[in-house]
Amino acid sequence: MAALRRITSVFRLLRSSACVLFSSRKAAVHKAGRWSTIVSTGCLSVGGGLCATPFRQVENLSHDSLIRRAASLVTDSSSTFLSQTTLALIDAITEYSKAVHTLIALQKRYLESLGKLTAAEESTIWQVIIGQRSEVSDRQDECKRFESTWVNAVKLCETAAEAAYTSGAEHASITVRTNLQVALSQVEEAQKLSMDTDKKLAESKVMEVERMAQYVASLQSNSDEEEVPEAYLRED
Repeated sequence: MAALRRITSVFRLLRSSACVLFSSRKAAVHKAGRWSTIVSTGCLSVGGGLCATPFRQVENLSHDSLIRRAASLVTDSSSTFLSQTTLALIDAITEYSKAVHTLIALQKRYLESLGKLTAAEESTIWQVIIGQRSEVSDRQDECKRFESTWVNAVKLCETAAEAAYTSGAEHASITVRTNLQVALSQVEEAQKLSMDTDKKLAESKVMEVERMAQYVASLQSNSDEEEVPEAYLRED
């Protein structure tokens, strides 16, 4: 009986151990399967966090693909350069126009006040006019400088568009050409304003010369009229 009890105990121990071992293996297999599922679906992220985006297969980049990408980057940079120079040129033309209109207003006010100002007042107005003429000259130089840079930007965009087209980046080529057309249209309108401003400035100079000539002639006429009676009296 004692031997039978020992054999029974051994069987029970073996069965208990087998159950524990089977349970451990089952849990390990389940855990491994879960992690393989997570990794295959790309649910792990940097830093230990989880995300829902699966991993994408990296594109096989050929030389043609790399060239197209580089061409697109060039067109983007060229468009940015063009937009900045276009904005700078338009602002410069606008400021030039404002400076010219201010100068014309000052000159008109001075010409209307000829003969009515004291020497001190006339000197003060002339100092203001001289300063404004310097401002106009500076704005004009700024327009020329930005226009030169803008022309270079236009040429660069044209080259970039052609390079993008020949490399197969048709969309990038179309985009930069569209941006170029918009910039050309905007600058054309601004240049019309500049030409109109130049015309008004030239007309103002002509008017100033004519008005000054009339003023000098009137002074000489008044001087002659004052001298004639004296000569007439001396002859008497």
